[in-house]
Amino acid sequence: MTRPSKVSTRSDPDEDRGAPGRYRALVLATLAMTVNFWAWSLLSPLGSEYRDLLSLSPLALSVVVALPVLVGSLGRIPLGAAADRYGGRSVFAALSAVSIVPVLFLAVFDSYPALLLGGLVLGLAGTSFAVGVPFVNAWFPAHQRGFALGVYGVGNAGTAVSSFFTPRIWAAQGPAAPFLLVAGLLALTAVAFVVFGRNSPSWRAATDPFWPRFRRALGLRLSIDLAVLYAITFGGFVAFGVYLPTFLRDVYELTVTDAAARAAGFVVLATLARPLGGWLADRRPPHRLVVGALAVVAGGAVVAAFEPHIVVATVAFLAIAFALGIGNGAVFALVGQRVPASQVGSVTGVVGAAGGLGGFLPPIVMGLVYQVTGDYAIGLMLLSDVALAGLVYAVWRFGTRSGPAA
Repeated sequence: MTRPSKVSTRSDPDEDRGAPGRYRALVLATLAMTVNFWAWSLLSPLGSEYRDLLSLSPLALSVVVALPVLVGSLGRIPLGAAADRYGGRSVFAALSAVSIVPVLFLAVFDSYPALLLGGLVLGLAGTSFAVGVPFVNAWFPAHQRGFALGVYGVGNAGTAVSSFFTPRIWAAQGPAAPFLLVAGLLALTAVAFVVFGRNSPSWRAATDPFWPRFRRALGLRLSIDLAVLYAITFGGFVAFGVYLPTFLRDVYELTVTDAAARAAGFVVLATLARPLGGWLADRRPPHRLVVGALAVVAGGAVVAAFEPHIVVATVAFLAIAFALGIGNGAVFALVGQRVPASQVGSVTGVVGAAGGLGGFLPPIVMGLVYQVTGDYAIGLMLLSDVALAGLVYAVWRFGTRSGPAA
């Protein structure tokens, strides 16, 4: 394997100083992603409610909670490219406004076909991640991008907010209430980006058509390497985030609100660990952080597979959450550090889509395994095997060097 040449990520002669207003842009993007991710994950904490209401099988329920993940994953490819072309400000505002439509639809309709249709369109909110990465990346110098993108990743907490508040609002105010609240927040987000948002002075619009830029992004071997690793680290985060409430209710017989609160704790810890992973990746080889994180995930999944006492299971799941957060931050630190500025959106779309797709299959597999065997052990063991495979891949591609193989 040959040592790769480093790709300059500078887009402005004054990049080392950063652009004035970058922290305001970072806060705005992080809050916007939080709201969009709340919208994206509205259905998962209500899964057991819909299961009882509509008499859904475990597999049918898994499809409901996984469908927005699929759309939110694949949609990141064109939305990331759109952010390169039109700027994060315009695309974030438009995306937040469009996402209001499926949220209001789900406030009115609750049949199984309606859940599938609403979830399909609701997946658009999950593409917000790929819009914000190039928006934030352009505001910060290369040596701060790992931390900045890690902070932006805190917007993943929108799924934790949904897990904690959505079922409680549903129980206290009625089935339509959480959807109406989120629709209002999306409207405020769209207005905030129009009024207060602006693109970095160093940002330059990509002028090439979508397909050539997409092919170039796929042509970067670094894109493939990071897509594989992000499919595991972020995929594991999404998979546990959407399926943990159902798992805890079935295995430990927790109430809906208790299970949702514990799942929210998982998401919060993983989210808070993400900036730490980015910060550490600005200071040491990021791939080593990924290898360590995957080792922890593999071990934690094995422990959880034996369905131990809930205290032991809680420790295992929290260890997995922390490791996944560190891994997520480290992977996207590499995007900010090594991908040319004009391709960050396109590469983010590819890598982000892989991460979302990594979270699409596990809930379905877990639901199918549970439906056939009445047990989650096999599904959790499979997740452990996938984490180990990612660990081996990271060592193979990155070795002990500071960069990936060409």
